[in-house]
Amino acid sequence: MKTLCAVLLAMALPFAALSQDRPAPPLDAGSVSLSDYQWIKRPVLVFANSPLDPSFIQQMELIAENPKALEDRDVVLIVDTTPEPPSAARKRFRPRGFSLVLVDKDGATTLRKPLPWSVREITRAIDKFPNAREERLEKYPAGR
Repeated sequence: MKTLCAVLLAMALPFAALSQDRPAPPLDAGSVSLSDYQWIKRPVLVFANSPLDPSFIQQMELIAENPKALEDRDVVLIVDTTPEPPSAARKRFRPRGFSLVLVDKDGATTLRKPLPWSVREITRAIDKFPNAREERLEKYPAGR
């Protein structure tokens, strides 16, 4: 019986690892409300006038290179590639063409960029947020 349990566990572990490595898919801005994520997640919004926009494609490729770093910082990725009808996020941020917007957990818009950014640049900007610094100190108290 112990051998059977060990074999079943060994077969299930690779599948568990696969499901954990897979990042959450980006959410459509038309179907979410930013207030749902206040104090829970940091929304990163990517706007474009078309899903074929080269800047949008480049941004999504850059994010796909290291999604784990964004998950570690409680980021939820929200995309909006349809200007008509405008979503609530598009009405609030009023992007012109491509735009990358970082919003902190308190709902404040902290950064807007007209060009694609790498995950490293995004995470460095997030790490400078006051809320992120406090979270890191709570998580790793030896760093004080």
